[in-house]
Amino acid sequence: MTWKDEAAIRRLSRRAALFGGAALGLPLIGGLPAFAQGGPSSVVDITKARTDPIPIAVPNFAGNSGEAQRVGQNIAGVVLNNLRNSGLFRPVDRAAYIQTAEAAAQTPRFQDWRVIGAQALTTGRAELSGDRLRVEFRLWDVLPEAQIQGTAFTAPAANWRRIAHLISDVIYERLLGEKGYFDTRVVYVAETGPRDRRTRRLAIMDQDGENQRYLTDGSAAALTPRFHPNAQQIAFMSYARGEPRVYLFNLDSGRQEVLGTFAGMTLSPRFSPDGRSVVLSSTRGNDANIYVVDLGSRRERQLTSGGGLDVSPCFSPDGSQIVFNSDRGGDQQIYVMDAGGGGIRRISFGRGRYATPVWSPRGDLIAFTRISGGQFAIGVMRPDGSGERILSEGWGMEGPTFAPNGRVMMYFRETPARDARGGGYSARLSSIDIAGFNERQIVTPTDASDPAWSPLLA
Repeated sequence: MTWKDEAAIRRLSRRAALFGGAALGLPLIGGLPAFAQGGPSSVVDITKARTDPIPIAVPNFAGNSGEAQRVGQNIAGVVLNNLRNSGLFRPVDRAAYIQTAEAAAQTPRFQDWRVIGAQALTTGRAELSGDRLRVEFRLWDVLPEAQIQGTAFTAPAANWRRIAHLISDVIYERLLGEKGYFDTRVVYVAETGPRDRRTRRLAIMDQDGENQRYLTDGSAAALTPRFHPNAQQIAFMSYARGEPRVYLFNLDSGRQEVLGTFAGMTLSPRFSPDGRSVVLSSTRGNDANIYVVDLGSRRERQLTSGGGLDVSPCFSPDGSQIVFNSDRGGDQQIYVMDAGGGGIRRISFGRGRYATPVWSPRGDLIAFTRISGGQFAIGVMRPDGSGERILSEGWGMEGPTFAPNGRVMMYFRETPARDARGGGYSARLSSIDIAGFNERQIVTPTDASDPAWSPLLA
């Protein structure tokens, strides 16, 4: 549950606020080796790439027809934008290109790319046959004149954008040595209307802000959406029938169902790493405790007890631990416990209150929201609480979520806006590298909050 929903929850729970934080139907695209791989790739350390981005040339992909050339141009444009937006690549100005895209797709003339400063080069060709699209892609190391990667993708022509994301992931992994994050989606809460009468509905998009789609109609407020490990199901909290409960939404069918008719309110859900259960918070009387609900039997098991509000649970990637926030010590702080509910220990000790903890997919960090002296901040710490770092601060910001490679985070930021339509503020999604650089806004059609990043789709 987010900080800004405190008043609504207080009215329903009679206690201090609880903080917790349409089917796209895209078929899997098969990627298969199409060319012999060349010499060894020149992997660049990510730390170096942050300060000295890799110069890369991304000419348009050639095509076997006018329409195929247009698709090839679009694919290259998406690849270029993905790499640029990561902050780890510096696309070479296309005005400096000497060799044409068609000629480079046949045989790169490496001296033409060296002289303009490119260290890496992508070439490709798009072929359309009816509604089927085949894209051949090659990645080259310019200095040793070696092919690093050769791959072909075949899919319905309408899925050209996803092919571009898959190609971007290949480039990222081959040149940086880590998995990419471009072939992913983000689910979030689309907000409209005055601040005291906000309409909140689920929306989904590609990680770059494209392919926007609403999942719910806004008749009941939707909050804290979270992806299943298979990326095809979403758990979220809804105010349908006037009481907050956890619902499940299937992206393939568009069907949604309540998780269960449990006593009290259920909120701030997250799936377990194996996808077989949901961990959530539930209010019983004046307390809120953490429960695990088995998705097969819909049976619940209580993990925490005692006075206080225990909310915002999140499993570690290996499923052995759960991080959550609680006011059990008198102030809102972050705690970690064993997955069975034992061994509870506090890990946040900085100045201020902590909320919305989320475990990195790499297992090495826990992200959080902190508020101190009226200032909000997004930060990270190690699972034992050491190494706390603030990545960004502002008037109102919260709800961090990790990309599947654990290198980038997304969150939302509120900004006072006198000209905001009846609300006095705007809410926008932002992303940032876990090192605290390359902070950038993600454009959405409406105000946006509570983002959740999917796993890789492929």
